[in-house]
Amino acid sequence: NSGVMSLLRPLLLDVVPTIQQTAALALGRLANYNDDLAEAVVKGDILPQLVCSLSEQNRFYKKAAAFVLRAVGKHSPQLAQAIVQCGALEMLVICLEDFDPGVKEAASWALGYIARHNSELSQAVVDAGAVPLLVLCIQEPEIALKRIAASTLSDISKHSPELAQTVVDAGAIAHLAQMILNPDAKLKRQVLSALSQIAKHSVDLAELVVEAEIFPVVLTCLKDSDEYVKKNGATLIREIAKHTPELSQLIVNAGGVAAVIDCIGSCRGTVRLPGIMMLGYVAAHSENLSMAVIVSKGIPPLCACLIEEHEDHIKAAAAWALEQVGRHTPEHARAVAVANVLPTLLAMYMDTRSSEDLQMKASIFTKKALKNILQKCMYLPALEPLLHDAPPNIMKHIVGQFSKVLPHDSKARRLFVTTGGLKKVQEIKAEPGSLLQEYINTINNCYPEEIVR
Repeated sequence: NSGVMSLLRPLLLDVVPTIQQTAALALGRLANYNDDLAEAVVKGDILPQLVCSLSEQNRFYKKAAAFVLRAVGKHSPQLAQAIVQCGALEMLVICLEDFDPGVKEAASWALGYIARHNSELSQAVVDAGAVPLLVLCIQEPEIALKRIAASTLSDISKHSPELAQTVVDAGAIAHLAQMILNPDAKLKRQVLSALSQIAKHSVDLAELVVEAEIFPVVLTCLKDSDEYVKKNGATLIREIAKHTPELSQLIVNAGGVAAVIDCIGSCRGTVRLPGIMMLGYVAAHSENLSMAVIVSKGIPPLCACLIEEHEDHIKAAAAWALEQVGRHTPEHARAVAVANVLPTLLAMYMDTRSSEDLQMKASIFTKKALKNILQKCMYLPALEPLLHDAPPNIMKHIVGQFSKVLPHDSKARRLFVTTGGLKKVQEIKAEPGSLLQEYINTINNCYPEEIVR
């Protein structure tokens, strides 16, 4: 408000180098503060001047100038576009070849903040020739530079398969894969993130990541003391598992399912989410892979997530994963039912129906999970408690399962009377001619008239 911007601008061309640097630093801090101030830097025509002097000034000035560009570019795609338009990318890419690691770091950081917004800006960074130089930066000895370069490669790869492919073509995967075992947690976070952003797009890209021999090395990250390393490690495994049964099988063979299950058991909150999703993806592919999740004792921790977690999206993910495990055959459904999942799902469904919009999604997932597990479940002791609480739209699936099993199983028929199940069925009010009424009739037909009465 005091008009400082217009006073700082001429100082960028001052004869004293330290004044130039300090002016640039001041502008960077102002622009960093919020998007209005960043906008003022653009409107004040300060960027062309910075870019102009980036090439000939000393390393301190280059760092300060790159900081201003990063501070402006981080706020919005429009501001990042303003930086691209004033020709800054070419200058930043030249800075990636600077002998000073700090200059490389500042330039890499600015490029990452520009590429982060969308695929057009990311493409502009690629077209300026940044990717091969960033791959060289991750091979430099300085940890801080490695981190930022890996982060920038992650930001470039995330938007599209084509952009990820340019990062792969520059040979990034092999160098990133070697750093999975680096002791620096912040570097590991970025490396795992970059590999996830490459692997997520297609089967081919996921296979290239796997071929860099990241298994079983990446499983050690699931035991890491750093929560984000755990989360990003699980995310990488999830992005690979989701594509094909073959890739999932490879993860199972490497011990990946057991490792993810341990990881879910040992942490809380959003760190669990990628692991939960990964188990769901693996189980969804085939009966055998779903069995692998069951045999590795994957059901109890997933149930625990349903009970312990407070966030609806995590509960919904756990319900979805359990549905993928239980929906294949009666044997799979029984494994889920025996773990006492069904009453929990039903309680969750009843709970989410009562509240508004936020839980719509959770409600849809739990209903679908209940329905798909129930339709396969022939294990009656697990179904019986549900007869007392279920709403009509779920009730029909439960009664349906009894109507399939009871006609062929005399022991189950006897039990059904003694536990009060048959009495409960008589109390259900069904529309005449409805599917539910048909199921009830089928059950009643298994018994002599006087018992039904």
